[in-house]
Amino acid sequence: MLAEIITIGDEILIGQIVDTNSAFIAKELNKIGISVYQITSVQDERHHMLNAFKEAAERVDIVIVTGGLGPTKDDITKHTFCEFLNDTLVENTEVLAHVEALFAKYISNTPILDINRMQALVPSRAEVLHNANGTAPGMWMRKNNVTFISLPGVPFEMKHLIVESVIPKLISFYKRPHILHRTIVTYGLGESSIAKRIESWEDNLPSHIKLAYLPNLGKVRLRLSGKGPDYDSLLADIDAECKKLFPLVKDIMFGEEDDEDLEKIVARLLTNKNLTLATAESFTGGRIAERITAIPGASNYFKGSVVSYATETKINILKVPKDIVEQYSVVSAQVAMAMAKGVKELMKTDFSIATTGNAGPTKGDSDADVGTTFIAIVGPDLEFVQEFKMGSTRERIVEKAVNKAFELLQKEILKM
Repeated sequence: MLAEIITIGDEILIGQIVDTNSAFIAKELNKIGISVYQITSVQDERHHMLNAFKEAAERVDIVIVTGGLGPTKDDITKHTFCEFLNDTLVENTEVLAHVEALFAKYISNTPILDINRMQALVPSRAEVLHNANGTAPGMWMRKNNVTFISLPGVPFEMKHLIVESVIPKLISFYKRPHILHRTIVTYGLGESSIAKRIESWEDNLPSHIKLAYLPNLGKVRLRLSGKGPDYDSLLADIDAECKKLFPLVKDIMFGEEDDEDLEKIVARLLTNKNLTLATAESFTGGRIAERITAIPGASNYFKGSVVSYATETKINILKVPKDIVEQYSVVSAQVAMAMAKGVKELMKTDFSIATTGNAGPTKGDSDADVGTTFIAIVGPDLEFVQEFKMGSTRERIVEKAVNKAFELLQKEILKM
């Protein structure tokens, strides 16, 4: 059972907006055993759209189209579908009543125009999918045993239609296989090293279970995917393979994707152990604090952060001795440790993290090579600092360092 997603709109192709609709639709389809074969973006142009519809129909069973359903002249999806399906537009009285009710309720100061009433025009053979959140209805159409579903491009309207109308109708209309995923999250070891470690296990996976490596800035996700007709049997097979995998990666495994992000694991550990944390960040610019404070209840354990980006801030606020800076430079193990001690004393916490490094593109106040970073952690009966080489791309250096800081902190808390 295959599907294709087609997004319509010049704004996507010129990078004015990011296509989040396709990711949401693909995830929801996957849950019910429908695999997305291709995602295509096309212009608001009749010939291009007709080609996209025709080519998709030759590849897949289901085509979901988003966008181009507005009331203005540049929105031509309904007209193009009529041409593709050899159909005509007719007024749907239920849609018209809904549009008029929306204007009366929410836009009372603006009279409804004929162009707004035209939202009630739909292909005569289309089944209307009620859009409770907007004026453009969804539409379910068929041609040569292929289902075409047209949805508005506004994300919250599209999501409501997918969940409330499209998915239930697909479930009742099609007999589908089961698709299951299990994702293991690892930190601290590269993709190639992990692959070598688990090579024998991977080579002996059953044919209906596949492994994918998903590396991203200091972490690697291992995704097991299986497809089959019987849910219980498929679940048992994936569970059995995971039990074989866990011992091979136990030292680098930090949970599963459906569980918690690493910072949430750290937050839970700090909360459960009644511990507090402060951070002193230089080149990471507050990213560690940002991820912590995005978690509800962070004030229970997180006391604050000092973003000591400038050297004088390290000296004046965190009390890093000036002679240490002059002797070792701001990018050094000695300064990282002094920062961690300084913020721990300032905030009166159990743990502290400090980061200093050179994220580039120039060396700044240090002679350290771009990508050189130091992460220090101070805690009860604990003081340590580690040096890392994080590459040469600024954004990657910062994000990898943030992930590494949470990884190191989690390991230390677990020792208590």
